[in-house]
Amino acid sequence: MSESTTETESAAVVEETEATDGPSRVELLEHEGDITADYLEELLEIADLDGDLDMDVEADRATVSVVGAELPQLIGEHGEVLEALQELARLAVYRETGERSRLMLDISGHRASRRASLESLAAEVVTRVRESGEPESLAAMSPFERKVVHDAVAASGLRSESEGVEPKRHVVVLPAS
Repeated sequence: MSESTTETESAAVVEETEATDGPSRVELLEHEGDITADYLEELLEIADLDGDLDMDVEADRATVSVVGAELPQLIGEHGEVLEALQELARLAVYRETGERSRLMLDISGHRASRRASLESLAAEVVTRVRESGEPESLAAMSPFERKVVHDAVAASGLRSESEGVEPKRHVVVLPAS
């Protein structure tokens, strides 16, 4: 075997070893959850609010939920405070890790409830679009809400696209081609 082949093979073994010695993707996401939990615990303490934190990894992203208390002041009328807190939590993760986070934050089950409502809405719109053959535009939605609708529409076999500019960006459900 030539020296260059041996060096190449050695480099491959070192790279493979380094890849397996580092933290796994799940461990990195769990670390994001830990950073977020620390940030939120401090926030809850400063605001004198109650709530327990649940952390998980779902669909290749860290999820943190504040549970056990009704906290409408941390959700906002249309989820805008929740969206802002999620962005602040992502910034806390970035500050500590130097990596962008796709972390998902839920408070008092708001996102889970909203997801169920949006999936129901998407099913109704899909039925109307199939019957009429005409595209249908929905009201303006947050990025989270649009993603839920896009996923539900895709699962039904139709297509959808986002149109407009924030804060009036919305989903249009398109008939089958």
